[in-house]
Amino acid sequence: MSHDNHPPLRPASRVIHAGQSPEPVTGAVMPPIFQTSTYVQPRLGEHTGYEYARVQNPTREALERSIAALEEGDHGLAFASGMAAIECIITTVCSAGDHVVCEENVYGGTMRLMIRVLSRLGLHFDFVDTRDPEAIRGALRPETRLVFLETPSNPLMRLTDLLAAASITREAGVLLCVDNTFATPMNQRPLSMGADIVVHSATKYLNGHSDVVGGLLAVRDDELASQLAFVRKCSGGVAGPMDSWLVLRGIKTLHVRMKEHNHNGLAVARFLEGHPRVPVVHYPGLESHPQHELARAQMSGYTGMISLDMQSPERARTVVEGTRIFALAESLGGVESLISVPALMTHASVPEERRERMGVTEGLVRLSVGIEDVDDLIEDLDAALKRI
Repeated sequence: MSHDNHPPLRPASRVIHAGQSPEPVTGAVMPPIFQTSTYVQPRLGEHTGYEYARVQNPTREALERSIAALEEGDHGLAFASGMAAIECIITTVCSAGDHVVCEENVYGGTMRLMIRVLSRLGLHFDFVDTRDPEAIRGALRPETRLVFLETPSNPLMRLTDLLAAASITREAGVLLCVDNTFATPMNQRPLSMGADIVVHSATKYLNGHSDVVGGLLAVRDDELASQLAFVRKCSGGVAGPMDSWLVLRGIKTLHVRMKEHNHNGLAVARFLEGHPRVPVVHYPGLESHPQHELARAQMSGYTGMISLDMQSPERARTVVEGTRIFALAESLGGVESLISVPALMTHASVPEERRERMGVTEGLVRLSVGIEDVDDLIEDLDAALKRI
């Protein structure tokens, strides 16, 4: 829904209206679910813009317009999963012999894809602590094609200075990709800080209801968007129409949901920081977080993701098995609160030595704070901690 003479929509309106307009035949307010695999062509060699659903689908395109608008980009692409989106990025911009610099504390599946799959195809990866921008610069080679960041990182809630990283990659002629899953476009917009590609696991906050698996990209450059779309067309990891529709529906409440996630996340983090049985809390919204000032500079909210180092596998197990509201499960970003031990769950595929060096031990607990009543959440955690 756009009118050229009107000012751009603000974020709270953008999540509901951006990239969408009433369906032209019936006037339906919500985009229809175009559950079809192919389209009739009026004549041989002519089509209506739609030939085959792996390439074009109107429901998916509505979602793609939405993520492009939310991330202040010009193009969006929807995938069957976040991992399909990341694979498409790397196989689009890299060829055998090329090099990628990646933040070392990324989602375990991202590292697994790079180390165990793509490295077999002649690609080379270095994993560095990108909290120091100079670590990025020092890892660049003549054959580097991509720097891949995740900020805040999963699960240690590390931050990377996006303006500094973009300056380094721009100077080197290297593309910068940022996984914005944890922050969401409500809290952080990397394209506006110089990134070339933003990737999301749409499974998480964007959908927000733990009932879809999906991935999204947003870019500004026309040629890069065309290249990514070509590789997706060839490899086929596209989002289906029903999943696209569900994510689009979820996005419509993203603004109000993230307000609650941000509020509850900060309240729970402050409670945990003051709890005598919690040794270490990682949450960028806390003044005690070593990168709090950077968080304030490049984020407008700090999400519902928290990790706490219980410094013992036994204590971590007691906590995660002792909650009533926080459900022991992988994933994050849903309206319901979840709890996990990343070393045994989401990051089990990361080599143990690398995990231990970063601090992703079996004593580290990750919380995805939902939008329940925050007093209930605090009481739930307090009861679990008292079992230690």
